[in-house]
Amino acid sequence: MTPPATPRTPPNPIPGSAAAPATGHHLRFLQPHQHLNSAFGQDWFALKAEAFARFFGTPVFLIGQTLLVGVWIALNAFGFFHFDVYPFILLNLAFSLQAAYAAPLILLAQTRQADRDKMHIEADALHREDLARASEERQILSAEQSAIMLKLLEQNTRLTELTKEMTERVEALTAELHGRLVKV
Repeated sequence: MTPPATPRTPPNPIPGSAAAPATGHHLRFLQPHQHLNSAFGQDWFALKAEAFARFFGTPVFLIGQTLLVGVWIALNAFGFFHFDVYPFILLNLAFSLQAAYAAPLILLAQTRQADRDKMHIEADALHREDLARASEERQILSAEQSAIMLKLLEQNTRLTELTKEMTERVEALTAELHGRLVKV
């Protein structure tokens, strides 16, 4: 009878995680790279800047900007207001200002996303290595258990053969004893 298996603890459990030591945390390989989670840092401004940079590519932003530009041009072209007459220099200035802030934020977000992607690739590689090592350990354990089972089977075969020999000897002695007692 084999002893019950004990759970394997992960090599790098996440600190403060109650489940990590007992079950092995599946994100333990990402722990060294937690500082890359936010593209701009962890403070208030960084979180707002990242949200702003992510908002630039959404359909809501594109539709909203298109509607705003359409209303801007319509109000000025049809003469309702005259704050930015044709050729819409103030509108061009607004677009330039938007581009001046959007481009660096988007480039920074792309650079940090590349860092996060690299980190995920490294963590995935470590995870695959850990899985391969665990698989090798299971194969070694399986081979050891198979060898033990084979050895036990051989011992059982020898004991069965010995029992057969002993039974045959007891039968022969019983027959011999019976033969002597019947002659007397």
